[in-house]
Amino acid sequence: MESEEGEELPIIIDGKAYPNIVKNPLDEISITSFALGALLGLSFAIVPYLRFRNFAIYVGSLATFHFLEYYVTAKFNPGKVHANSFLIRNGSSYFLAHTFAMCEVFLESYFWPGWKSTWASSFHRWAVVLGLICIIFGQYVRTNAMITAGQSFSHIVKTRKNKDHILVKNGIYSWSRHPAYCGYFWWAIGTQLLLLNPISLLLYIVVLWRFFNERIEYEERFLIKFFGKEYHNYKKVVSVGIPFIS
Repeated sequence: MESEEGEELPIIIDGKAYPNIVKNPLDEISITSFALGALLGLSFAIVPYLRFRNFAIYVGSLATFHFLEYYVTAKFNPGKVHANSFLIRNGSSYFLAHTFAMCEVFLESYFWPGWKSTWASSFHRWAVVLGLICIIFGQYVRTNAMITAGQSFSHIVKTRKNKDHILVKNGIYSWSRHPAYCGYFWWAIGTQLLLLNPISLLLYIVVLWRFFNERIEYEERFLIKFFGKEYHNYKKVVSVGIPFIS
């Protein structure tokens, strides 16, 4: 994830925040949006040609996730949107995680084709159904969190309190303190259930849990500094939504 260093202020016109054109090169944004749209279209086009069609759904959900990251930020928090809001360049670990998951799909499909069958057993069917539910649920929760938080949402952990930074406790924040993290956690787990990837599923659970546990602990130090007793009281009654993270 990103740090706060080097963040530029938004352009303010008539009291409204607008995207900083320096951090939003239109050519790059246009090409990225086109590529994600093409990837989404390709995911539908390849369905008839795949033996393991779950992979096409995975590709479509991946394209949708990254497009919504930029679109929702641009729509509801334009002052903080920038080209990296697509979250495509989210570090080498993120790239390796998805690469490993796709390699597992191809290798298992080749060496154990029976395993990559939604209809192989009732276990496989339930795993795929649960995966789809997690993907839809996770995407809804994360997108809803970004919309509800509005100007208080940021892809960057805030170490300084801005004037527009308020403690959001309404809507989806009334049952999860960090719904954006909660949503991504369940979305990512859902993709591996959908792909019937036992190895990646285990790795995703362990790595994501450790990452969000550490990130939430780090972020909440500043939230307590910003909001004091108000955040302490909020933390007592609202959980995170990720198992075993209090």
